[in-house]
Amino acid sequence: MKHLPPHLQRRSFLKLGIGAAVVLAVAGGAVALIKPGLVNGRLSPSARLLMARVGQAMLQGTLPADALEQQRAIDAVLQRTDDFTAGLPAHVQAELSQLFGLLATAAGRRGIVGLSPSWEDATVAETSAALQSMRASGTELRIQAYQGLHDIVFVPYFSGEESWKTIGYPGPRAV
Repeated sequence: MKHLPPHLQRRSFLKLGIGAAVVLAVAGGAVALIKPGLVNGRLSPSARLLMARVGQAMLQGTLPADALEQQRAIDAVLQRTDDFTAGLPAHVQAELSQLFGLLATAAGRRGIVGLSPSWEDATVAETSAALQSMRASGTELRIQAYQGLHDIVFVPYFSGEESWKTIGYPGPRAV
């Protein structure tokens, strides 16, 4: 029986895989520490851009048609997101900060979201397609990241009275 050359042996592949995973984890953690996604419990500028683009893509069809009203709705979502994250326990804020920090980088945007253009340059259609790819991914990390982004966009949006009119909800009934 022939032996595989050393560079093609199973053990070499395993070592390479483990080494690559460690390098990516350390690099991702270092990037998140350098550029946190939350500062004092609130979205950093890069996280605000990320969440604005994600919000525009996820909320298609529910946002007002007028561009100015649409921007006001996204700004309201970002403000409610800030209010929400500021009240979270420190360990949850740290995890969100790492997620936002990582997704705000080119490597995180491409590797996890699957979006090539920058958050600033991405169209709503490109962002939406990348998010749907995350949602349908076979990779647990991508699915969990999508679910987190989904919840962080939808809860603040639908908790605001300005969104109720757009979706036809008359508001809570007086008791």
